[in-house]
Amino acid sequence: MDRRKLLTLVTLASGVSAVSPVWAQFDLGKMLDAGKDLAKSESLSDEELKSTFDQMSAEMDSQNQVAPAGNPYAKRLAKLTSGLGTHDGLKMNFKVYLTPEINAFAMANGTIRVYSGLMDKFTDDEVRYVIGHEIGHVKAGHTKARIQTALRTSALRNAVASSNGKAGAIASSQLGDLFEKVVRAQHSQSNEREADDYAMGFMKAKRYQPAACVTALEKLAAMSGGDSTSFLSTHPSPKERADRMKTQVA
Repeated sequence: MDRRKLLTLVTLASGVSAVSPVWAQFDLGKMLDAGKDLAKSESLSDEELKSTFDQMSAEMDSQNQVAPAGNPYAKRLAKLTSGLGTHDGLKMNFKVYLTPEINAFAMANGTIRVYSGLMDKFTDDEVRYVIGHEIGHVKAGHTKARIQTALRTSALRNAVASSNGKAGAIASSQLGDLFEKVVRAQHSQSNEREADDYAMGFMKAKRYQPAACVTALEKLAAMSGGDSTSFLSTHPSPKERADRMKTQVA
């Protein structure tokens, strides 16, 4: 990137107009460094991303009650994910959070977390649909795009986009903020369709019941008439998605 383009990039990232008198108050060297960090966030290596998600998942596990191996929820999840140690290039790490919240999430390092509240409401194949859907967000690059967006305006740039190919230690408070921006933020309709399409392919390839994609979404649609759930707040319009999935079941 040449000097002029880099200066323009840094100016836009900082929210300062190049013709503003405030421009003269900025340290050019520091702004150039910020521009390099910004460019780095666009080309994070797989190792840097994995290291960041490893830290995020460890932080989330420490903040939640994880079902031990002998717990009925843990046993059920282990049974319904049998044979899914790896999938589509991801080495999976499954755990259950013991909470009534109806939710689940996946990270680009293979982390899959399913909440016991969701397992209470869904059949095994409906849980599998949710897992496939969350993997779909990862494989479609939605998670990577979000972390790059978060880093563009974040002080985490220097910690995550390190020069030695491994992310540095990130403070717990920063990890929580990054988790909300990358994992818990609401998905767009186009992202939802991509993840649903992936989930349908996942269900058929594994010989699970593809109709579970529809019934899971119909359950979520019914829940939307009452109290809001975290999964509904981040995965909108389940009724329209259920209708769309019906055309793919056959």
